[in-house]
Amino acid sequence: MVKKKEDMKRNEILDEVTKIANQKGFFFQTADIYGGRAGFFTYGHLGKKLKSRWEGLWRKQFLGLDDNFHEIQSNNILPEPVFKASGHLKSFNDPLVECKKCGFRFRADQFLEDNDVPNAEGLSIEDMDNKIKEKGLSCPKCKGELGEVRWFNMMFSVPIGFGDERGYLSPETAQGAYLTFKQEFQATREKLPLGLAIVDKAYRNEISPRQMFFRLREFTQAELQIFFDPKEVDKHDKWDEVKDKKLIFKLSKDKKAKEIKCENARKELKLPKFYLYHACKIQEFYLDILKISKEKFRFRELSEEEKAFYNKIHFDIEIDLDTLGGFKEVAGLHYRTDHDLKGHEKESEEKLKVSYEGRKFIPHVLELSFGVDRNVWTLLDVFYGLGKEGSMFKFPSNVAPVQIAIFPLVKKDENLVKKSKEIHNNLKQEFSTFFDTKASIGRRYARQDEIGTLLAVTVDGQTLKDDTVTLRERDSKKQVRVKIGRIKEEFRKIIFNEDYSLFK
Repeated sequence: MVKKKEDMKRNEILDEVTKIANQKGFFFQTADIYGGRAGFFTYGHLGKKLKSRWEGLWRKQFLGLDDNFHEIQSNNILPEPVFKASGHLKSFNDPLVECKKCGFRFRADQFLEDNDVPNAEGLSIEDMDNKIKEKGLSCPKCKGELGEVRWFNMMFSVPIGFGDERGYLSPETAQGAYLTFKQEFQATREKLPLGLAIVDKAYRNEISPRQMFFRLREFTQAELQIFFDPKEVDKHDKWDEVKDKKLIFKLSKDKKAKEIKCENARKELKLPKFYLYHACKIQEFYLDILKISKEKFRFRELSEEEKAFYNKIHFDIEIDLDTLGGFKEVAGLHYRTDHDLKGHEKESEEKLKVSYEGRKFIPHVLELSFGVDRNVWTLLDVFYGLGKEGSMFKFPSNVAPVQIAIFPLVKKDENLVKKSKEIHNNLKQEFSTFFDTKASIGRRYARQDEIGTLLAVTVDGQTLKDDTVTLRERDSKKQVRVKIGRIKEEFRKIIFNEDYSLFK
């Protein structure tokens, strides 16, 4: 009897996903030949394709929301005054606790959550200290006594030039948008809302990186900062398109998530139209585009203790992940008010008010922030499954790293190999393809199923007689014969329109 995913334990799923990912080229521990370092991963050829597909879908969805949303490219190293203005130098800290006996250091909030203290991230360091003492917790490594919890700044400092000037590796991509806002506002004809997106690296000196791609020291973010007139926060031109749609909210006062119509969320939860419209588009991205089931998705409202003081409204986007034992944050939707631009105006002494619709004001910001690596891990987790032959990824067509595999039935037959390469060269102009001759045809099928390839084309003796090939579909394992001249048309139906009628 074939084992089902539901019957697997969390560690079994994690081990299987990690094993395939390492063996097949999704990701590797960085500098593994030197023993590696926690919090650093290298994307292999399949992982990079998966990541690029996610980023492409993100750009299409969110940059397509408004003609005045644009992608820019900032710097990874920014001067020290930027982070004085943003507050990172003062408050970008994690709670650190150290063992008095062996010197092992780790994050206090994660340690408490591992010991059944929910939402420990929102506690003060004094409360964390008290919880550790109340529960009688000791060092997880040597059982020694723990010291007091203290703050640890996660910024990586970088010397600039040969003097005393100091910079920092940016811990988020958002600052690049704030620094560029005034110039972009003028360059884009002084219109609001103005969206500035950045997809780039960020750096955080995590105390104890863990949970695979969820705590990294070098990672990729996809962020969209939307600058708008605060008087327009309860307006959106396309409100009527979303007002009756239901959003999945886990409110801070509730134990379970529930669906709430946008119009009701506006009235009952006092959430403005501008915020709710973009929440709808985020939910649409995960449920309709990435094909994640609604049972695994939710907006979780952060409590007053958890959210940043400058965020007027803050919901995390969470996905239920089997490999990590529950709902985990993959993105956030934050109404940051004018906090960021005000801070930079004060530190730089550069006026950042704009003249718009007869008024002068500092725009407010709605931030859509996504951890790209976390989302890549989410795809690996959610679409991991079991087939008759064992583990496999059941990626939807728009994220599958390889869409079509092409095989000659017999690798020693020169005519079959030649015809297969012709088909491969034709298809690869439009699709992501892979050509393979190694091992039996059954093993080749199984290998492609494992990495999530949607379709296979097999060229055999009959192909040379009547110009037909065998097409095989990953999930159903069904096979049909189709004329070579038709296969592009059929693949377009499947890959671009999810029309699998050919196999029914």
